[in-house]
Amino acid sequence: MTARQLRIPPRFNGPPNSGNGGYSCGLVAAQFHGTTRVRLHSPPRLDTDFTVRENPDGTVALLDGETLVASGALAELDMDVPRAPTLEMARRGTEGFICYDDHLYETCFVCGPRRPHKDGLALYPGPVADWSLLACPWDPAADLLDESGFVRPEIVWAALDCPGCFGAVGPELVPMLLGELVADLRAPVPGDETLVVFAWPIGRDGRKIYGGAAVANQSGEVLACSRSTWIVLKQA
Repeated sequence: MTARQLRIPPRFNGPPNSGNGGYSCGLVAAQFHGTTRVRLHSPPRLDTDFTVRENPDGTVALLDGETLVASGALAELDMDVPRAPTLEMARRGTEGFICYDDHLYETCFVCGPRRPHKDGLALYPGPVADWSLLACPWDPAADLLDESGFVRPEIVWAALDCPGCFGAVGPELVPMLLGELVADLRAPVPGDETLVVFAWPIGRDGRKIYGGAAVANQSGEVLACSRSTWIVLKQA
């Protein structure tokens, strides 16, 4: 087995005291080449030294001391992706975002409306026509790009996270946490154009809710897509 360290900077929070689920999954997925499944087992603490352990079976574990935070493995993603909405449709979608004024995590790196300009992703997906498809535009900040001008992969994973949540649950929000994210980064995501992020519901099984999400360019080409599993929290 081999091991190395990583940290989640405070900027990339979801809830105030833990990492955004998609960003955290993206850090684990960086250990692989290809479509990857990452499962979150406990909230990843911010600004903490984690151990990334590569196991003999090809899987990866993210550890906080002895606590398993996340696990990753190569996977397949067999999923029908809807046709990408146009940029104008995505812009109209943001008008229906339901958490501008009542957001459980208002400073979330991905979808929190109380972030400074360009500090978060500012993804606010709303229904394109109805709740079968949600969309919003995305203008990645320059400091989230790699040296070639493409969005860093862990940021793409983050962009697939919260939109997948809103797409999965629809207008009736319930407290839930990301359990698993399977993502296929098909092509580099350019940082010099406005992108379209869209999401849709897949189904529900008890306390598990499933959603799809994707990032497309203005030509409608899907550059990345994901299937997310959300766990509804038990009511006290």
